[in-house]
Amino acid sequence: MTSPGISIQVLDDFADLVNEVDLTEAVAAALVAGSAEDDANVSVVIADDELVRELNDTHRGLDEHTDVLAFSFTHEGDYYGEERQEVAVDQVFVLPPGESEPLGEVIVSYPQAQRQAATAGHSVEKELTVLLIHGTLHLLGHDHMEPDDEAIMKPLEEKALAAIQPSGT
Repeated sequence: MTSPGISIQVLDDFADLVNEVDLTEAVAAALVAGSAEDDANVSVVIADDELVRELNDTHRGLDEHTDVLAFSFTHEGDYYGEERQEVAVDQVFVLPPGESEPLGEVIVSYPQAQRQAATAGHSVEKELTVLLIHGTLHLLGHDHMEPDDEAIMKPLEEKALAAIQPSGT
């Protein structure tokens, strides 16, 4: 556990390329901007293109690369494929006493973040920050597919980004 409520996992290929403190600060800023409960729990995974594409295909029906995926335990997302793959849940997971229900997991493709950072002309660290803020706000139920929803989500992203200054920006 990197910080109370925020768990960070980085695939070995990228372990020396990311600053876990910056990742934690990005998620924490998004939780504050999105008015999350104080005991909100979020897991973060910094992964490769292959894993993110596989998850995108399995859980969204989109066999394509993407930069960030947010798997909320409380909010449903859209499935775009033709055949939805049902995941069987045979057991109920019981949380330890005093442990709050996790919000979900944000998974970022590090290689995609690198490409987007190069295109945007800023550091990979800043791109990871932007993607983590975006994904965390999705966990809180925010979306950007409709103009009205985007008008709510965009200022929250800007508020969270303004609250932090990642290294390497």
